[in-house]
Amino acid sequence: MISLAILGHAAVQTVRVSAPTMVDEYLGTSSVRVHNARLLSWGRAFCKRAELRLDVAGRENITDGESYIVMSNHQSHYDIPVLFDALSIPLRMVAKKELFDIPVMSHAMRYSGFVEIDRGNQRAAVQSIKEARAKLRSGLSLWIAPEGTRSEDGQLLPFKRGGFQLARMAKARILPVSLSGTRFVLRPGSGEVHRGVSVKVTIHPPVDPRSYKSKEVDQLVEQIKTTIASGL
Repeated sequence: MISLAILGHAAVQTVRVSAPTMVDEYLGTSSVRVHNARLLSWGRAFCKRAELRLDVAGRENITDGESYIVMSNHQSHYDIPVLFDALSIPLRMVAKKELFDIPVMSHAMRYSGFVEIDRGNQRAAVQSIKEARAKLRSGLSLWIAPEGTRSEDGQLLPFKRGGFQLARMAKARILPVSLSGTRFVLRPGSGEVHRGVSVKVTIHPPVDPRSYKSKEVDQLVEQIKTTIASGL
């Protein structure tokens, strides 16, 4: 069970970002730039609280102004704040439906550009793909965890094809990212945050999914998986 201290800090930081976002929506005074700054500050607050020692390699592989489908391995709740801090780009998540059931946060997530995905509802999934394409065209990048869930032992799980199909349809390059060390910050099933953990973030060169034909999606999946694995 996660400790009250962890839950308290998470709640404070989330409300700190979500509450003004909801106020801005009501007043019509918000902007993408403001959302980007708030999300970056949210990620950095979590990293600072845990005293993470981030080592980021490959920032030169990011082109300013380009929208990406960011794909990384997923091994901890801390993956998300680490990605916001390390990449420092206009980034949103393609997140599972359950996260959008959380009061306050869910409303702010929708308004700031996060995309809800309901894997059990085909019609809703199609709508989510349309929404994701619109976000990419607007200049946002989207993070997708191709494993679909966290790996408890740090080993890569099988990759799902949905994000790769989206990248092909949206004509967006895939930015592979390897996260190493985040699972030691907050282990699955543990309520203790381990401070001062060294976390390595490796940003690999982007891959254009359009160089693969529709029947070659499995090859694309394997290339991205191999690339991410190389940085673990």
